[in-house]
Amino acid sequence: MRDFKSSTIYQIYTKSFQDTTHSGQGDLRGVISRLDYLKELGIDYIWLTPFFKSPQNDNGYDVADYLSVDPMFGTMEDVEELIGEAGRRDMGCMFDMVFNHTSTEHMWFKRAMEGDPEYMDYYIFRDGEPDAPPTNWQSKFGGSAWEYVPHLKKWYLHLFDVTQADLNWDNPRVRRELKEVIRFWKDKGVRGFRFDVVNLISKPEIFGDDSIGDGRGFYTDGPHVHEYLQELTRDTGIDGMVTVGEMSSTSLDNCIRYSRPEDRELSMCFNFHHLKVDYKDGDKWKLMQPDLRELKRLFMEWQEGMQEGGGWNAVFWCNHDQPRAVSRFGDDGKYWKESAKMLATAIHMFRGTPYVFQGEELGMTNAYYDDISQYRDVESINYYKILQDQGSTREEAIHVLQERSRDNGRTPMQWDGSELAGFSDVAPWIGIPRNHTYINVESEQQDEDSILSHYKRLIALRKEYPVIAEGEIEFVDRSHPQILAYRRFDGSSELMAFHNMAGEVIGLTEPFDRTGWRLLVSNYRDEADVKVGTDAADEADITDGGDALGTGNREQEGGSQDSRMITCLRPYESVVYMRDK
Repeated sequence: MRDFKSSTIYQIYTKSFQDTTHSGQGDLRGVISRLDYLKELGIDYIWLTPFFKSPQNDNGYDVADYLSVDPMFGTMEDVEELIGEAGRRDMGCMFDMVFNHTSTEHMWFKRAMEGDPEYMDYYIFRDGEPDAPPTNWQSKFGGSAWEYVPHLKKWYLHLFDVTQADLNWDNPRVRRELKEVIRFWKDKGVRGFRFDVVNLISKPEIFGDDSIGDGRGFYTDGPHVHEYLQELTRDTGIDGMVTVGEMSSTSLDNCIRYSRPEDRELSMCFNFHHLKVDYKDGDKWKLMQPDLRELKRLFMEWQEGMQEGGGWNAVFWCNHDQPRAVSRFGDDGKYWKESAKMLATAIHMFRGTPYVFQGEELGMTNAYYDDISQYRDVESINYYKILQDQGSTREEAIHVLQERSRDNGRTPMQWDGSELAGFSDVAPWIGIPRNHTYINVESEQQDEDSILSHYKRLIALRKEYPVIAEGEIEFVDRSHPQILAYRRFDGSSELMAFHNMAGEVIGLTEPFDRTGWRLLVSNYRDEADVKVGTDAADEADITDGGDALGTGNREQEGGSQDSRMITCLRPYESVVYMRDK
């Protein structure tokens, strides 16, 4: 398998990828049927969201049995075939380990509810009165993070849904059980693991009220989290595998430790700070336009900070918990194609391993459902009520969900323009956006200028050029709020990337002289004929002052009269240049 630094990882939300059982829900055989598509895209690892036995209160992130396959997705034989078929295409499977909590349907929790002290110690129970939770901590899904059990006269902790009880990682037996889960799937041929909210696993010795927040300051990046991750990695032998941790409300210093090779914890980290720049007053459910200045500051801090500390980022815009990036940070109307390509180029040229969430490579947009009956996400349904309780009208609450709901990222994969988008032959479990008639795989495979074609180019470039995979990064034009510009370099090559994050023509603080540079990749049609490969890139060398950048358009929009100089970028324009040292 390819080194993770030159790899691209594709996330599959199994329930919404491809239905082969006429159930309206995606399944494992559906993933198998689309492996050739992923291979053609250039994918190296496939991360599958949980398909384990689950009551599906949180779409599989409430696991009832880590070692069995939920029948709605298929069988163990299907999993084994998927692993084998992916391997034959030189792609590895990464499985999603939800180890902070289990479903309350898990055998361990059922035993705990029977009062078995051994299994009660698998979870976090606290004594208390029915009207007095142990702390004032809030669930990430709304309401108290504690649930009272009358017959036990105790409360149990659930940082997420009430049916997702937090595990007690301080119990050595719990850690041994979870190691066995890793060994089981490793023996099946799994080549990587993603660990869900793994920085929340270590809870404090003393549980107290949070006077300034929702409790996260007590349990985020907890006292023993690094020790427990090192133990898990060491005892399961996954140090040489690709591993990524989802880090909730984490810090740069901790992520350096999580991903620094000498600490032997994880290969890389997801952090989500850049996906909160449109949270008004830090509240996900209060809308505002993205703060581009803050977005850029966070990118600079995490890219350069992780580099300095020897850590490694997982770089991404989308996943199953986020709205679609093109609807959120781009323009899913007039500049749909340009902004989707720009967003992709910006992170694929970063230092870090890029992740593509299913449909992102097509420019899939938010669903824009207009009635609560169309939503399926437990968090969204809870907050629809909470928002109205706080004074919002029904229309206002729906508008917030249209922008923020996790269901925006969970709509069925759009394979073609037919009524059900090629996803199923029966009504799907969640509605399909109307724009699937033109945003779909079949249409974009036939268009060399499509968003899909652009993603293929970006993925191939990372494999071809070590400077993209492993080079250092240095940001330029650091103070400009709308231009994201940076330099990548190693001992033999240098790369310059410019991205306009705004929907208007923006001037650079200082012109960039293209003399001696060759155009590597860009997102406007008059530049999109640059092919992947050194020879093709050499053909686009602009030392002769050629018009490879479409400077005529720039001149009409107030650009430079000197074809060698870039003085501005068109709306959502993205250009990347390269030269040998």
